[in-house]
Amino acid sequence: MKSLIVMGILALALPGAAAAADAGATQSTPAAQPAAGIPWSALNPEQQQLLQQFQSNWDQLPPQRRFALSRGTERWLRMSEADRNNARQRFGKWRDLSEQRRAMVRDRWNEFQNLPPEEQARIRADFREYQRLSVERRAELRRQWQQKSRAERQQLLRDTRERRQQRRLNRQ
Repeated sequence: MKSLIVMGILALALPGAAAAADAGATQSTPAAQPAAGIPWSALNPEQQQLLQQFQSNWDQLPPQRRFALSRGTERWLRMSEADRNNARQRFGKWRDLSEQRRAMVRDRWNEFQNLPPEEQARIRADFREYQRLSVERRAELRRQWQQKSRAERQQLLRDTRERRQQRRLNRQ
């Protein structure tokens, strides 16, 4: 069980996962300068307990890694039990991905991070809309999408963007 908690914290410390899980959260890490590193003694007792397997080599970890781990423990400690279970499940799925698939997910996340904020907001809104669909409807849409060629997919995305933009203009 302890290792699942640490894996969840590690997942929260992954690039991208931290930003997604911590969107808008305030930072309360002691000595919060990743370049300077965070000493073990600056972690609170709960963080030290969660990260105890790193204690013996904490000072040898890169400063950015220590910072990410401390931020991950902060998020972990703020989560409800349901959110922690969800994080454990997501990490299990991540762990089961091939290295090639993980690299693709990281690349897609980096691409997303480089988009303008309004485009990121649009994508998030689209995803929330998709999540509201029934399981059957989502499965049908995925099946239809997978059957299309790359050119058809790109055209469908362009058409969808144009329709949304037109709806926004009509509302104004």
